[in-house]
Amino acid sequence: MEQKLSKKTRMESDLIGSREVPETALYGVQTLRGIENFRISKFHLNEYPLFIQALAITKMGAAIANRELDLLTEEQTDAILKACKEILEGKHHEQFPVDMIQGGAGTTTNMNANEVIANRALELMGHQRGEYQYCSPNDHVNRSQSTNDAYPTAIHIGLYYTHLKLLKHFGILIESFRKKGKAFAHIIKMGRTQLEDAVPMTLGQTFNGFASILEDEVKNLDFAAQDFLTVNMGATAIGTGITAEPEYAEKCIAALRKITGLDIKLAADLIGATSDTSCMVGYSSAMRRVAVKMNKICNDLRLLASGPRCGLGEINLPAMQPGSSIMPGKVNPVIPEVMNQISYKVIGNDLCVTMSGEAAQMELNAMEPVMAQCCFESADLLMNGFDTLRTLCIDGITANEETCKRDVHNSIGVVTALNPIIGYKNSTKIAKEALETGKGVYELVLEHNILSKKDLDTILKPENMIKPVKLDIHPNHE
Repeated sequence: MEQKLSKKTRMESDLIGSREVPETALYGVQTLRGIENFRISKFHLNEYPLFIQALAITKMGAAIANRELDLLTEEQTDAILKACKEILEGKHHEQFPVDMIQGGAGTTTNMNANEVIANRALELMGHQRGEYQYCSPNDHVNRSQSTNDAYPTAIHIGLYYTHLKLLKHFGILIESFRKKGKAFAHIIKMGRTQLEDAVPMTLGQTFNGFASILEDEVKNLDFAAQDFLTVNMGATAIGTGITAEPEYAEKCIAALRKITGLDIKLAADLIGATSDTSCMVGYSSAMRRVAVKMNKICNDLRLLASGPRCGLGEINLPAMQPGSSIMPGKVNPVIPEVMNQISYKVIGNDLCVTMSGEAAQMELNAMEPVMAQCCFESADLLMNGFDTLRTLCIDGITANEETCKRDVHNSIGVVTALNPIIGYKNSTKIAKEALETGKGVYELVLEHNILSKKDLDTILKPENMIKPVKLDIHPNHE
């Protein structure tokens, strides 16, 4: 997002030198440098509210711990906490304009938060923005911290909240598949393996199958997300805790637990934890698993709805838009197609996260920013995809019951149901003759007097072909 610069400015300085900062900006000089240095993508911090809120929570925890250690005044602490609470209420998010993809291992993002909180705190204290002698981004808001512990802690908290949100959207989609499974439970159809006719099943079993394989991923996502609750807050630069006082880490973790209500824990080894980004690798991988399954399901939906007259045509997807600029009447499965593309993007993001995860060197992984961006983006894409697929496709699917029934009756695959009764040799004979003559399996079994009509009808009842059954039926002896 391009920032509209006010003509009025204030002067701020840092290690590199002095710069004019727009008077209207809550951010300061280091954020300004980040805006100028990292014009990389359209993925800006202000598009990820849960991450911004997690940054505020992290700074609140630090401020509370620092106050308990008498490292901040009561006035500074109160102002910092009030500024952070405003951010939690959704205020000032436009003041976080930096690119999510950035060099510096997240320093730009951390300083963006420090500067916004410091300047808002100054206003609450009755001072002007930029009067950092009263409340400094570095000396007060960032007290006892480094980017290398504050930034990943905020990522962890932000992604955990994102995970909880993702599960809600995911659960509603799963329930939509379950409802279709119940509605289609009575419709017999042919199952297929390797795109060839296999054996009968119900359309309800197909949709319940979709729901079940997705439901399995809930526990996998939740398992991966638990790693986000272990943080390295107090590690400061490399894990030694330099610049932090004794008990700071424990006090900060206690404050974070109280603020969030989450079971946040301090990593057992802060040296190891500071360079380890495997929690993002794990959660990205869990989202990739979901994407792989979503891709399979959407491919199946497209096949089942193919036609409408020259394909399988077992189901009807809601018609959402004309499908061609040249072919009148054509309607495409655009909603499953967009979910397919979301799946590919999530899978691609996971490769980026994996490669970045192994790029850690010595005591830090400088590639955390792109890992965080990919994880937040993948979660957002999946949530949008779940809602779009559910509301514009799954909920509106109808079945072509007669088409499903006709295909079962005409299929050679039903001979498999006869196999336990008439034997593999007879079944093969019937299947081969059906292929050669075009006659139906039912007709040929009666023609060869292998089974009586009564017994054949019993075996081929839909309820006897879609689950394990024990039938006391014996073939005729010629």
